[in-house]
Amino acid sequence: MLKAVKITKSFGENMVLNNFTREFAEGKVTAVLGRSGCGKSTLLNVLMGLVKPDSGEVIFDGERISAVFQEERLCENLTVSANIRLVTGKRFTKEQIAAELAEVGLAECADKAVRTLSGGMKRRTALVRALLAEYDALFLDEPFKGLDETTKRTVMAYCHRKSVGKTVVLVTHDKDECAALADEVIELEAED
Repeated sequence: MLKAVKITKSFGENMVLNNFTREFAEGKVTAVLGRSGCGKSTLLNVLMGLVKPDSGEVIFDGERISAVFQEERLCENLTVSANIRLVTGKRFTKEQIAAELAEVGLAECADKAVRTLSGGMKRRTALVRALLAEYDALFLDEPFKGLDETTKRTVMAYCHRKSVGKTVVLVTHDKDECAALADEVIELEAED
């Protein structure tokens, strides 16, 4: 179970979340939709335990989380495969990792240093890494940003296949992403 109970969070005079309460459906994708600055990323960071709310609590009965942040947070000097192995250990062979990368159009990138990749390639690497980790809940913050429409459709389909039956919280401002992936949508409005 993942539940936010009466979460309030302000940054100085700016109240971002005000008494937010919601249970996130287990084994389902819940999209948090809203304009920039309405508190989507803050909510995600509170749910992950990275930001402490001013009041309220998060109840999470799992132990492991996986995430894709707005910035990729990859190890730039490591190869794509090495970045993925940071979360998978030896659960996947080199060939299995290469097959996963091929599904998102990165077939030739397994042995390339992350620093040599384009932004979209880094984005896909971060997604594959997050989806191959062992997790009880997956948090995705604008995971498809910077991808062209064709690549985005391919990567969304991959994400959907790999997260079936998992608890996923997807932060986005894109209604098409919600339609393609979400079982449930929460619309956040900016606090005044």
